[in-house]
Amino acid sequence: MDYVYGPGKSHLFVLGPVNIPEPVLRAMNRNNEDYRSPAIPAMTKTLLEDVKKIFKTTTGTPFLIPTTGTGAWESALTNTLSPGDRTVSFLIGQFSLLWIDQQQRLNFNVDVIESEWGQGANLDILAEKLAANHSHSIKAICIVHNETATGVTNNLATVRKLLGKQWMFIPVWAKQQVHEVKAITDIDFCWVHIIKNRLAVEAWGLKNCTQREEWYSDTVTAVLVPPYIDSAEIVKRAWKRYNMSLGLGLNKVAGKVFRIGHLGNLNELQLLGCLAGVEMILKDVGYPVKLASGVAAACAYLQTNIPMIPSRI
Repeated sequence: MDYVYGPGKSHLFVLGPVNIPEPVLRAMNRNNEDYRSPAIPAMTKTLLEDVKKIFKTTTGTPFLIPTTGTGAWESALTNTLSPGDRTVSFLIGQFSLLWIDQQQRLNFNVDVIESEWGQGANLDILAEKLAANHSHSIKAICIVHNETATGVTNNLATVRKLLGKQWMFIPVWAKQQVHEVKAITDIDFCWVHIIKNRLAVEAWGLKNCTQREEWYSDTVTAVLVPPYIDSAEIVKRAWKRYNMSLGLGLNKVAGKVFRIGHLGNLNELQLLGCLAGVEMILKDVGYPVKLASGVAAACAYLQTNIPMIPSRI
């Protein structure tokens, strides 16, 4: 059967693709430019200057890598390290696992610090390794900033402090975090929706895969389901019945976790719609959720925490 679009919009609550602002979509509605044209360098320069605002820097130099995230990993590693170099890498979820696998295939000497999935990087063990690094054999600390498989964010500032005066390369995998950088007027929004989602999960009687508050990601909420429910069925039902895209559990947490992405061009009412959809899906797959319980918990929080839109005060 041919694929047919349903009425209304597709509801994207995954870690990519993300919801794109309408002005950006309209700006793309134009003819292609000849990439050999002298207009291309001039246009690209202005775009890269604007990218600095997203990264909140005036001195950094952004550049484009025409590849997937995995290609960016490889580029960063092969242009800074050599086969046989010792790296320390944290294994906390699927994407850090893939990065470690890549380092090993590039013939680095990978020192893996593994934590239970749902926990952040074990910085106590890192501190011990750094204290014993008298020969300066460690050439790089490889860390995934935002492990979206489990909804865990690592504290990069703490990692840097642990280094003290030791010099080494710190490659950081931070793709999803970049998507969540907001304009100044929206800077509190990420904290609003992660707290709202957490309250909803608690109201449903479920648990967050992320085990401690200090590790909560502001781009994704990873929800653990009871053993008698396959989380893949939740994701499948969301797409087939409600035209909503949720994230699957990956590897060790496959079938145990579904993920709600909250990044890109979203507002509070869109996210409330997502929570309402998740509640109906949970009911569909046999979980005894009280309909509107999570939505009510989120609404109660949002009612007192959503600021006025600055331009409309």
